[in-house]
Amino acid sequence: MPDLKKKHLILLSLLSALLLGLAWPLRGFPFLIFIALIPLLMVVEQIRQNPGRFRLMATFRYSYITFLFWNAATTYWIWNSTEIGALFAIFVNSLLMALVVQLSAFIRHNLKNNIVGIAILPVLWIAFEFLHQDWDLSWTWLTFGNVFASRVSWVQWYEFTGVHGGSLWIWVINILLFQLIAPFLSKKKMCVFGRNFLIAALFLTFALPSTWSLWRYYSYEEKQNPVDIVLLQPNLNPYTEEYTLKVHEVMDRLFTTQTKSIVDSTVDFIVAPESVLQEGMFEDEFQYSLSVRKIKEFLVEFAPQSQFVSGAGTFRMLKPNEPITAAARRYNSHSYYEAFNTAMFLDSLGIPVVYHKSKLVAGVEQMPFVHLIKPIEKLAIDLGGTVGTLGKSKDRTVYTKGKVPVSAVICYESVYGEFVTEFVANGAQIIFVITNDGWWKNTGGHRQHFVYSRLRAVETRRSVARAANTGISCFINQRGDVIQQTQYWTRDVIRNKINANDVITFYVRHGDYIGRAMTVVSGILMLIALLLYAANRIGHRKTHLKG
Repeated sequence: MPDLKKKHLILLSLLSALLLGLAWPLRGFPFLIFIALIPLLMVVEQIRQNPGRFRLMATFRYSYITFLFWNAATTYWIWNSTEIGALFAIFVNSLLMALVVQLSAFIRHNLKNNIVGIAILPVLWIAFEFLHQDWDLSWTWLTFGNVFASRVSWVQWYEFTGVHGGSLWIWVINILLFQLIAPFLSKKKMCVFGRNFLIAALFLTFALPSTWSLWRYYSYEEKQNPVDIVLLQPNLNPYTEEYTLKVHEVMDRLFTTQTKSIVDSTVDFIVAPESVLQEGMFEDEFQYSLSVRKIKEFLVEFAPQSQFVSGAGTFRMLKPNEPITAAARRYNSHSYYEAFNTAMFLDSLGIPVVYHKSKLVAGVEQMPFVHLIKPIEKLAIDLGGTVGTLGKSKDRTVYTKGKVPVSAVICYESVYGEFVTEFVANGAQIIFVITNDGWWKNTGGHRQHFVYSRLRAVETRRSVARAANTGISCFINQRGDVIQQTQYWTRDVIRNKINANDVITFYVRHGDYIGRAMTVVSGILMLIALLLYAANRIGHRKTHLKG
């Protein structure tokens, strides 16, 4: 690598951020992701080759520039719902990403092995993506593999790997390209064998997955098991209407003249969005709920054979001998209750079945590390409805009373690939996604969330019906194609048939095995690096004492 001035390193860091941002869905150019990391790799290599020119943590500082601008460019829309949440998500997520790159530099320096060193960055990165899924500050929106959400024909092999396979693909191609061009930038000659090997490896790494994916995409045939579904998009403004309208007003928005004209006795499921029912229902008193009664009356009159699925805010009283959970709130001096973001399943006759959202949004639905900071839970961001730490379901509920077993994934949960596979592993043959994306207004946020559901369809080979309060509601087939959708911020009702499927994919069966493997390898390499670092420090100290 030629010696570069610090201003050039800053420009390279910004160039990586620009390319990452331009690659991101929905309106980006995903092909750019295959070169987006090369400028950052150039910066990392420059610092590694010239340690005397740079201060401690230089790799972190330049990497932070890349990830800060990329995070801001792609997730700025969080600001529309919460300014504090946006700043926290952007700055902290960028911090964690930059620390991964710095940690890879530390390991590479101590291993003194160029080949292992450059390979450790994707290993650490995917381990980070995997671990980032399962802690209180989880924010996996920018997992690299998500970039192909609008180009699902490229990644049909996600049914084997999930999005972490896409992240690995991206890193390998970027590193191979970097290794190929680095000698030219340094004006060094590369041996013919080495150059040809890199070219062949690059070609195969890109061509084999792409070719197989296109073949799978065009040859995939769904088993015919049609399920007739109606999606309701009431378009309740989350800022001014959703949490203030009376029950009869909400019912009027759900059961419009259009709804009544579309629904008939042959419909299998009617799906309403997240949080649309805000009556304040206690789950042991559903029989007294006006919302439940109105829904049943509608079903009896217009769709007696149909199952109704809806989002709701619900509560449950804890029994006298029940343990006080982290989500418990005091009801009076001697009793507690829990609040939930709920998916409710019901028909015209029975008691509703409920599933409680289990991937909660930090700062809104869950105070991070609540066991440590329970006293300040009142500071949770209020976006309407029920705030503070919510209760969760222990299991991924599958509703079996309808034509086929189904599950409802609530909003943010649809971003988590392995999490969604748990519903499928439990028997779900169709996935409903119920969400309320109106908080983000007409920005990239709701569009990104919309296309991420396409990846869940590919990973699980399950058709998806997505009911979004303000849009975009849609039907997605098992290849990840959107076969019908609504416009954003409109009131609408759509009906279509999608096929159920009971085949279990490799990814559903084995989950994020790539992330787990990378986490184990990262731990081993980190341990070796720390031992070598300690040995070097001891050696230097002995040399100093002898001198």
